[in-house]
Amino acid sequence: MGVLVLKLILLTYSLVNGALLVCSMQMGLGGNETDRLALLAIRAQIKQDPHNVTSSWNESTHFCLWQGVTCSRRHRQRVTRLDLQSQKLAGSLSPHIGNLSFLRELELQNNSFSNKIPPEIGNLRRLQVLSLHRNSFSGPIPYNISYCSNLIIMNFGFNGLVGKIPSEFGSLSKLRSFVVQVNNLTGEIPPSLGNLSSLEGICATQNSLVGSIPTSLGQLKNLTLLSLGSNNLSGTIPPSIYNLSALGVFSVGSNKIQGRLPSDLGKTLPNLQAFSIPANQFFGSLPLSLSNATSLRLLQMQFNNFTGQMPDFRNLQDLETFCIQRNHLGSGTDGDLSFVSDLTNATELIELMVGENNFGGTLPTSISNLSTKLEKFWVFRNQLHGSIPTELGNLINLESLVMTENSLTGNIPTEIQKMSSLVELYISFNQLSGSIPSSLGNLTKLSRLFLQGNNLEGVIPSSLGDCQQLIELDLSNNKLSGAIPQQVIGLPSLSVLLNLSMNNLTGSLPMEVGKLKSLGVLDVSNNMLSGELPSSLGSCESIEVLYLQGNFFKGPIPSSMIGLKAIGELDLSRNNLSGEIPKFLGGFVFLKKLDLSFNEFWGAVPTGGGAFKNASAISITGNTKLCGGIADLQLPKCKSRKGGLSRSLKLIIPLVLCGVALLGIVMVMSYFFLCSSRRKRKEIPLSTLANHFLQVSYATLLRATDEFSSANLIGAGSFGSVYKGILDDNDKHQLVAVKVFNLLRHGASKSFMAECEALRNIKHRNLVEIITACSSVDFHGNDFKALVYKYMDRGSLEEWLHPPTEIEEVREGPKSLNLDQRLEIAIDVACALDYLHNHCETPIVHCDLKPSNVLLDNEMTGHVSDFGLARFLSQETDINVSNNHTSSIGIKGTVGYAAPEYGMGSEVSTNGDVYSFGILLLEMFAGKRPTDDMFNGDLNLHTYVKMAFPNRVMEIVDSTLFEGGTNERRVQKIEVCLNSIFRIGIECSAESPTDRLKNISDAASELHSIRDVLLG
Repeated sequence: MGVLVLKLILLTYSLVNGALLVCSMQMGLGGNETDRLALLAIRAQIKQDPHNVTSSWNESTHFCLWQGVTCSRRHRQRVTRLDLQSQKLAGSLSPHIGNLSFLRELELQNNSFSNKIPPEIGNLRRLQVLSLHRNSFSGPIPYNISYCSNLIIMNFGFNGLVGKIPSEFGSLSKLRSFVVQVNNLTGEIPPSLGNLSSLEGICATQNSLVGSIPTSLGQLKNLTLLSLGSNNLSGTIPPSIYNLSALGVFSVGSNKIQGRLPSDLGKTLPNLQAFSIPANQFFGSLPLSLSNATSLRLLQMQFNNFTGQMPDFRNLQDLETFCIQRNHLGSGTDGDLSFVSDLTNATELIELMVGENNFGGTLPTSISNLSTKLEKFWVFRNQLHGSIPTELGNLINLESLVMTENSLTGNIPTEIQKMSSLVELYISFNQLSGSIPSSLGNLTKLSRLFLQGNNLEGVIPSSLGDCQQLIELDLSNNKLSGAIPQQVIGLPSLSVLLNLSMNNLTGSLPMEVGKLKSLGVLDVSNNMLSGELPSSLGSCESIEVLYLQGNFFKGPIPSSMIGLKAIGELDLSRNNLSGEIPKFLGGFVFLKKLDLSFNEFWGAVPTGGGAFKNASAISITGNTKLCGGIADLQLPKCKSRKGGLSRSLKLIIPLVLCGVALLGIVMVMSYFFLCSSRRKRKEIPLSTLANHFLQVSYATLLRATDEFSSANLIGAGSFGSVYKGILDDNDKHQLVAVKVFNLLRHGASKSFMAECEALRNIKHRNLVEIITACSSVDFHGNDFKALVYKYMDRGSLEEWLHPPTEIEEVREGPKSLNLDQRLEIAIDVACALDYLHNHCETPIVHCDLKPSNVLLDNEMTGHVSDFGLARFLSQETDINVSNNHTSSIGIKGTVGYAAPEYGMGSEVSTNGDVYSFGILLLEMFAGKRPTDDMFNGDLNLHTYVKMAFPNRVMEIVDSTLFEGGTNERRVQKIEVCLNSIFRIGIECSAESPTDRLKNISDAASELHSIRDVLLG
């Protein structure tokens, strides 16, 4: 009976409360119109709502029950929280947000809101949490957000915000977290932030902030996180920062900060968990007191100028990442790596990277006691000697082991097989001997194996064929012998490089080579291979570089090799090959280097096309029975085959041939006797440009660039690096840019030859001027290729549109381009493309137009550069067919700038360059890269501009265009011109080629007219 009464009481209580809640809601329907109308205005600005979050925002339900909305029970159900995070919403944030005057939390992170942050947020005096990160907001941060005096968390990270950090934020006395990372903010860090005594975290990484770190930040005694990496900060770290004892994360990497680290660093910052200062200009020794920071988990000091010995690290038991590569640490003597023994206490260590220093001595056996969680161990480019410790095999979870360019001796320990997780093994350029352990075949996850440049002997173990994920294998420049294992030469996973050159390998080239259908570079040169070339070579359809020279191959070139449509370099020299030169070699449109010298080829040299139309692209020296070809080859004319031979001649010819054959055998044997010793190859100057330009040697360029000093490095790209240099020519000193190709990079050689071919016969004021070229070998006998250009004083357009976060010097202060300058450069680029497409003897498609490939001279004139992917448009049907066949080899150009149809295998065309120009034009005036984080899903740079065109172009235009101010009377004229410019960009960058502007000359003409209006 008692239980029944209790249930009735509870039921009655529930009914009463429910009635009260319903009553309360009904009263609210007519009570608070301000919040309801504000929410409806916010919904009206949301253009995309894939999850239908705002579908509940209608008249049938009280707004306090709408999804994402939270109301208080007090104050008549006023909205206190708006949480729409991670809903893939797109659109603008309505200014009516400022009418939700009781709002305490605004959480809109992880969406695609764009346009400016409404300054009306400053009306929200009760606001405590403002989370707008990971959206696409642009424009400046409104200074009047400083009126939100109750703010605790403010996060604007991962947007496209510009301008300065408002100094007014120094009044937000309750602020604990301030995050603006990954934006485009400029200016200095406001010293007023030092007034925020409650502040616990500042994160402003990946912006363009300049100046020094304010001393006032040393007043923030509660600060636990200070992250300012990837900016343009300079000066030294204020001493007061090192006294922030609560600091747990200190990160200032990739800036230009200088100075020494204080000796008591570990004592004054005892709570450090992450200390990251890479890629700066710190110098001096590492503080001995680092061992006092016992909570340290991440220590990154790489790419600085530290010197001296390593401190004691025994107390750093929580350390996970230890990176000090590319400094000047160590003395080059025994004992330099004794600190490794200290790190055995770090049971959580994952990365140990100490390469490119001055460490000497041997690898200590204590390495076996390092954490079994270790995944990366890099000790390359030091002065280590002695053998590789067998104990290394105890690091069973190691994924990357790099020990190149030391003086290690002895055998490769078989214990390496224990490292079953190994993905990368680099032990090249040491003095290792003995055989390659067959146990390496147990490393089934291995993708890269580099053992070149040692003294390894014996056979290539067939067990390497068990490494089914291997994409690169380099065993060159050793003393290996025996036959090439079928299991290795037929490993289908090899897609980048297989290099077995400079060994003593014998036997034939196995038929299994045809399984390398995805391989880019195959080099078996300078061995003792023999027999005929296998017909299966024609199945290697992706091969771009094929080196077979310096062997004893005989017989004809297989007709199946017609399948090598992607070939760019083919070297068959110094063999015993014979027969006629196949005509199909002239149909290889990418072939820029063909060396058939010192063989026994006979008959007519093809004259059709490809490499055979250019004497500088082929070498046929040492084939005495060849005739015909183009005039530049200076070969005798081929005799007519009409008529018969007299009886006497028929009798004499065999005798003569026998004598010639005997003489030939003697000459061939003498030749190979002289060539059999391993010798350094002489420099072979490039002949492609010989008739046009001065030729230079490797030594000349080495001297011109101060031995390719890092101080002269002015850029790096996909296929190599560019150095500033001074070239001496007849007592004249010429400032030049030397582009050195990284020939280990897949496709670099083809890029070099493509650029030579494109630049040898073209000249225009808006194309980069080539001075000379070099195809030679360095002092170690390695192939060397470089192009020498006229130096462009003002760098690339990329540097002016998006000032880099890491630059070694600022030549003329902050970089920015005004409207007139950008328009002039756009006209320069359009004129260059017009010349290439419409005024060359053979039309040329650039295929890689982007800001980094537009260089500026001292007068800010634009010059299109980098013709490494350029293509000639032939009118011949068979050439077009070849282009179609090879179009699937890879996308022509750079992601974001390459025409969409290239990604689907379409052949190159001038339409593709028009698309790239359109994207470039939109980027120049909207200030956003096509790869900006804000572009995802269906939103890209083209649609972003198109949505704003024509009425809102002033909202999306790059704000830096007007930093210097502008005459009020010009504003209307500027808006008209920008509309026209954006229209051209939209028309050029249409997704479908048929919808684009047909000819780049039309774009050039219109841009000239726009300039006349703007200046007139």
